Order: sequence, then C-alpha cells, then structure tokens
Amino acid sequence: MLQKSMATLAALALGATAALADTKVPFALDWKFEGPAAPYFAAADNGYFAEAGIEVEIAAGQGSLDAIPKVATGAYPVGFADINSLVKFLDQNPGAPVIAVMMTYDKPPFAVIGRKSLGIETPKDLEGKILGAPPPDGAWAQFPVFAGANGLDMSKITVEPVGFPTREPMLAEGKVDAVTGYAFSSVLNLGRLGVPEEDVSTILMADYGLALYGNAVIVNTDFAAANPDLVKGFLAAIAKGWTDAIADPEAGAEMVLKRNPAADLALETRRLQLVIDTNVVTDYTLANGMGNIDPARMEKALEQIAETYEFKTAPDASLYFTDAYLPEGNFPLN
Repeated sequence: MLQKSMATLAALALGATAALADTKVPFALDWKFEGPAAPYFAAADNGYFAEAGIEVEIAAGQGSLDAIPKVATGAYPVGFADINSLVKFLDQNPGAPVIAVMMTYDKPPFAVIGRKSLGIETPKDLEGKILGAPPPDGAWAQFPVFAGANGLDMSKITVEPVGFPTREPMLAEGKVDAVTGYAFSSVLNLGRLGVPEEDVSTILMADYGLALYGNAVIVNTDFAAANPDLVKGFLAAIAKGWTDAIADPEAGAEMVLKRNPAADLALETRRLQLVIDTNVVTDYTLANGMGNIDPARMEKALEQIAETYEFKTAPDASLYFTDAYLPEGNFPLN
C-alpha cells in the first residue's frame, strides 16, 4: 500500500511537472530582434526558461510604448517597456492590470542624437533646429522633461514627426539636424549609413538632469496574481540570460542572428555591449543587484514627469512598480 501511494504521488508530481513545462508565456519586446534582446534569447537557448517550467515565445515590438497595451489587455502576460510611459498610461487608464516588476535599464538610453557638422553638440544647440522624432519613441516621450531640465524653448525647436525606418536616414541626409532615440541604436545605425562616428553627438538625457529610469519587465497583474511562482521563475531566467550576455556579448549576439539572419554580428555585439555598459551595469546595480529601484530616485523621477505632464491623480510609485517577485538582494550581475 505504501509503495502504491508513493507511486501515485510520484505520478502526480510528474504530471504536475509536465503540466508546468507546458506553460506557454508570450513575451512582448519593445523593439525588433537586435543586440539588446540577446539576454532573453539566452534565457531560452541556455535552458533557463525550461528550468523554470515555462515555454516563452518572444515577440518583436514597434517601440517602447508598444508592449504596454498588449500586457494591459492580457494579450501578453509579460512585456518589456519604458516605465515612464507606463506611469502615464496608468494615470490615463486607472486600474489597468499592468505593473513593472523588474527594472532592467537602470540608466535609460533616452538620447538626442545629432551631428556636429549640423551644429548639434549640447541641448541648447537644438533651438533653431529641426528635430526628427518618431511619435511612439520612448526618448521622444521624455523629451519635454529633458527640455524643461535644460531650459529649452520648445517654440524655437521645429519637431518633425518621422518613422522609425526613416529616422537615421533623414539625419544622415541632413533633412533633420537631430533625432530622438535610444543611444545604442541610433549611433550605430548612423555608422552603417556612412556618417563618421566623430561627427555624431550623443546627448544622453540621463547625463543632463534626468532622474528617470528606463525599460522594465512589466506583467499583467491578474496573470501575476494567479501565477506568482511562474513570474518569479520568469524573472530569474532572464536575469541569468543577462548574466550570460554580460559575460559573452558576442555569444549573445549570435543568438540574435539565429532569429534575425539579416543582422550583422559585429554591429549587434557592439550594440549589446553599449547597453550593458551604459544602461544595465551601473554603480547602483553593481552595489545593489539588478531588478529593484531606489525609492528616493523614483520619487524624483515622478516629480520630473509632473513638470511637463498633468497627472489626473497624485502619482504613487506603488502603482507602477513592485518588488514582490524579486528575490531578496535582487539579481547579481555575475
């Protein structure tokens, strides 16, 4: 009888494991398959998702705002998006079931990228010039805060709405004087278009007064409440993926090329390295691990957002970020 009971328990455990292994989790990225996506592919290819009992389908995105409504509607249970855009989304859609659970870009990549030959080297140089900005771009979404922090007169800046595919080509052709974008993408894309690197000026908003955070993993709160261990396992898996990408960026870039054969290995390796060095491995994450936020900095970030955005209700950091699915001490970077 005891042996039969043990066999039954073993069968149940095996069945539960099999059921867990069949759990499919669609994951919405913010952008197409380039170097910065490598850690998520590493989590898949190196078996970390499988160890967590999940099968993850990674979908490309069309901008930093793209994943938020996908996750809020439940079309995707998890995604990757700009937390500042999430703050505004939740203010405009109170009670929407979406929240950030893991900060990834401790230092946001929001930037204005210009050309020195067109007179762009500092924020003030933008006055009297043409700025190309894709409407769904995360950097453009933060530009008003950046402008306020640097005393820019927006009436003196001509903003030209551009598409993502035409942004860098228009700058390369001199049709605009600068563009908003993510530093790790626009700079390298300009190089491919023949713009000499010494002619490119990168004005990283985080270096000019912004306390804002960058992209974070977001979840559908209904899904997370029903599957807390799955969410914890998902975050642990991508943290391991980041550790692998940091240790060997070229191997990470090779995983990107498996999904995007048209990509260039050297370019995507460098793009990934830029993200690691500028956005992920910072003094804060080296001291505190990856994943969490500093409450005081978050409060300052919300104050900066409020300088150019009128909140419908008083901002509350607990509505936008939770550490409930992070381990104690956060995730180590090595």
